[in-house]
Amino acid sequence: MKHLIPRLWHLLRGSLQWRILWLAHAKFVVGVTGVVRNEEGEVLLLKHRLWSKRHPWGLPTGFAAKGEEFEQTVVREVKEETGLDVVPGRLVRLSSGYRFRAEVAYEARYAGGTLKIDPFEILEARWFRPDELPEALQESHRQLIRSTVTS
Repeated sequence: MKHLIPRLWHLLRGSLQWRILWLAHAKFVVGVTGVVRNEEGEVLLLKHRLWSKRHPWGLPTGFAAKGEEFEQTVVREVKEETGLDVVPGRLVRLSSGYRFRAEVAYEARYAGGTLKIDPFEILEARWFRPDELPEALQESHRQLIRSTVTS
């Protein structure tokens, strides 16, 4: 059996191997978060319509599209949710998330644009100083902001 399985595997080749691998392994979605700062060091926070009423405030987030580079997910999500342009920076978190989700977070710098929130997803968008964050902020996002404070 020890030698039979590798032989069978090599006989399968190509797309059939990939289909077996796909069926045998976990499927993930990738949640991407942006810690967006302006020139004053303030952080962009959004009051999300679809999040918990206890903790509706959080950083811009979304799911990566198939084949999308995660840095570009930050750019796209911020643009879709706020109309603002950002330049992605360094990776600040990569971890497994809830169930079939991986979590990725990047720093990002505000680069311009006019604030125009997506009313389907977002109730409000505001800049906050890192020492004056709203109480209704997601705790994981509070930790992300604190871990990325620049001196």
